[in-house]
Amino acid sequence: MEEKFKQEPTDIIKVVLFGPESTGKTTLSEQLARYYNTVWVPEYAREYLQNKWNNERKTCEPHDLLPIAQGQMRLENTLAKKATEVLICDTDLLETKVYSEAYYVGHCDPILEKYALQNTYDLYLLTNIDVPWVGDDLRDKPNERERMFAYFKETLEKYNRNFITLTGDKKTRLNTAVKYIDQLLRK
Repeated sequence: MEEKFKQEPTDIIKVVLFGPESTGKTTLSEQLARYYNTVWVPEYAREYLQNKWNNERKTCEPHDLLPIAQGQMRLENTLAKKATEVLICDTDLLETKVYSEAYYVGHCDPILEKYALQNTYDLYLLTNIDVPWVGDDLRDKPNERERMFAYFKETLEKYNRNFITLTGDKKTRLNTAVKYIDQLLRK
């Protein structure tokens, strides 16, 4: 069963958009995929939890996290085979781990934690909270953006992930991200 949470080997560069809700991760994922003429991995949790909300009027519960992680890795492994030189990931299991700990009093399922730490990426793009918060059915922490941003940043530092922080408008964020991804492509 645990194989469902593991990355399949690949030679492409993997970039993860990482940060609190409503900080432009999906928009930038789409922009980067267009720029590099590649595919991007959407956030599986959005689809999963929107369906749960639409069908049951329930939000995320601890037992949802492993199916979300499994769906995320299925998408990533499938789309990695279709990517050109770069795969843009709207999220990863480390982000799921952060949300698990933030919402469930520090708890994270051991399987989720194992693969959140084991799966690797070349660059994390930490999205700052300097953009307006936009609410929807799933977003629920508009007043905790600073705390959540700090937690995301601390997580990247704690696990020694290669990351940069993106600030500014869409164009500025795109230009900064491209600069750092291009550096990886030149290696």
